[in-house]
Amino acid sequence: MPIATASPLRALRHRSFRIFYAGQFLSLIGAWMQTVATSWLVYRLTGSALLLGVTAAAQQFPMLFVAPVAGVWADRVNRRRLLIVTQSLAAGQAAALTVLTFTGAIQVGHVIALAVVLGVLVALEMPTRQAFLLEMVEREDLPNAIALQSMLFQSARFVGPSIAGLMLAAVGEGWCFLVNAVSYLVIVVTYVVIPTRSRSLPSARSEWWRDLASGFRYAFGFLGTRRLLLLLAAVGALTAPWSPLMPIFAAEILRGDSRTLGFLIGAVGLGALAGTAFLAMRTTVRGLGRVVCVTSITAGIALAGFSLSKTLWASLVLLPFFGFGLVATAAASNTILQTVADEDKRGRVIGMYVMTFLGIAPIGNFIAGAAAERFGAPPTLMVCGLLVACAGGCFALGLRSWARAVRPVYSERGIPER
Repeated sequence: MPIATASPLRALRHRSFRIFYAGQFLSLIGAWMQTVATSWLVYRLTGSALLLGVTAAAQQFPMLFVAPVAGVWADRVNRRRLLIVTQSLAAGQAAALTVLTFTGAIQVGHVIALAVVLGVLVALEMPTRQAFLLEMVEREDLPNAIALQSMLFQSARFVGPSIAGLMLAAVGEGWCFLVNAVSYLVIVVTYVVIPTRSRSLPSARSEWWRDLASGFRYAFGFLGTRRLLLLLAAVGALTAPWSPLMPIFAAEILRGDSRTLGFLIGAVGLGALAGTAFLAMRTTVRGLGRVVCVTSITAGIALAGFSLSKTLWASLVLLPFFGFGLVATAAASNTILQTVADEDKRGRVIGMYVMTFLGIAPIGNFIAGAAAERFGAPPTLMVCGLLVACAGGCFALGLRSWARAVRPVYSERGIPER
């Protein structure tokens, strides 16, 4: 794949992507504020580690089933229109949380039910948004656009929780939900106004379930994508519990408050931002297989180390390494998957990525929530971290055979080996 320029910001030379980038940043800040506020609200209402896990699982569980179907839609329909619809409905979900919280009627059942609604919408939006990138940038700039979008997500992860921590202490959860509702409207306007390249929709369509089945065969039938997806499933399931269990570490282990929670999540975001910046600086996809090996092992070791921490300063040292490893693994894998995917199957491959990395997470959240209730949060995250490191080690052991599998595809597309 030829590179138009070595600039780490080369995808921003496209006007459509610049407009999208600005609108998405504001929307993601609101989304992260709502994520932190939701966890704190559930913990305040119940004090239960299990219900924290259930709430997180309720939002992520739809991705396991909806994301692959969303990938089919992303290959068959107008992606811009689908994104406008999903983001408008997400604004309604945030508005409902706002009203229930401000009126004092909010209960944990409401939070869980609305989390399911948001999970369905996110599962529809993520594969579509990823596939939509090629309607804003040239193919040679796609890896950089993916890295910059991941950087945007992690920048918001750093900024949003920090703002949420301050707002939670000052005015409560309802205002965080309100900010998110407004931020969704911003991205809706963005999708309406940005110019994009025309895309030909398939003229002859088979039944959607046939397209879905062919997507599974395509993604899991090739060793190069199958191993990445299996690694992502392990990493996604075993690292997912860090977020819903973080209020326990903030309040019980570190003896802090909502601001402490914001600092901890922000530290993960800072490391994740560094990871995506590292990928954005790269001018080729060559060597990303080795990157995935190193970063997945790093994430596991850092998570296990954090589970042993008893002080805030040690936690703030370890969590950036976890964030770096986790997000670099996900973003590098995403880049590889989109690079090797055929254009007419791109949406479905991204759907498989979302399904394995995020859709499998509810299983990890549920198991970890129950384990934390029984054995405590620190031992639970210790085991999760060690298993992630082992999964990365297994991928590293098979790196040579993985590289041999993807080499012909890379050669066909003019991409340097590995």
